[in-house]
Amino acid sequence: MGPVNLALYISTILIWGSTWLAITYQLGEVDPIISVIYRMALGSVLLFIWCWLKKIPLLLSTQNHRYLFAQGCLLFGFNYWTIYWSEVYLPSGIVAVIFSLLVFFNIINGRLFLNYPVTLPTVIGGIVGLTGISMLFYPEIANFSAADGALIGFGLAFISVVVASLGNIVATRNGNTGISVWAINAWAMLYGSLVLTLIALATGAEFSYGSTLEYTLSLIYLSVFGTILAFGAYLKLLINIGPSRAGYSSLIIPFVAIILSTVFENYQWTVLAAAGFALVALGNYLILARR
Repeated sequence: MGPVNLALYISTILIWGSTWLAITYQLGEVDPIISVIYRMALGSVLLFIWCWLKKIPLLLSTQNHRYLFAQGCLLFGFNYWTIYWSEVYLPSGIVAVIFSLLVFFNIINGRLFLNYPVTLPTVIGGIVGLTGISMLFYPEIANFSAADGALIGFGLAFISVVVASLGNIVATRNGNTGISVWAINAWAMLYGSLVLTLIALATGAEFSYGSTLEYTLSLIYLSVFGTILAFGAYLKLLINIGPSRAGYSSLIIPFVAIILSTVFENYQWTVLAAAGFALVALGNYLILARR
């Protein structure tokens, strides 16, 4: 992997890993889907302003808008809605393990829809990495009980993985058209926020706003860094190295979250967790090493 792609990869992991902590300041007072709407809408507005200032073309063909709408619905709409909803029923660690399946769905869908090759190191690296993630969250897995709507939560998380992977494929297609990444995400985030707004209205969610400074600051961070910059870097990765290798970031991101949790929330490491970290690092090497 070249230095530019490596910088994009590391940036994506560090930013999205930190968003797990930032999201905790968004929960409680405001319905999660409403917070996601605020996040996507603010990100879209800022991107449109950036495109206008930099004179990045925003007038696109109807065909391109169809795919941008699909990307918005899948990647910025249904994906976030179902993943937040699943955490109503499941601990975040269980959801993280389920969502780590993204790397395999990206391999399969990349082959089916974009004719990307399936390489043995990528498959082996994904298996090794998923094993490491399972070891990291073993306490939550061991204490998991299939009661209290857990199967519903599993189904929602699984749907989120499938939807996110399809969104990755559409985003790769959009990126390969030569359209600016900023313009792509500006339109896609707009469409995603509109779809989520329709869902919120249909489900009777209350459009309220957090009363604390932490809520506003975390919303700004999630919009600017967690949405604009991270998705911008990730889309470039999808274009440059393909969805199967870019999707491996879903296995690394939880480790950043765990490290931050160690600092801010007193997370206690175990030998099993450390071994899991080593396995994910090994899987990362197998997938990303220059071949």
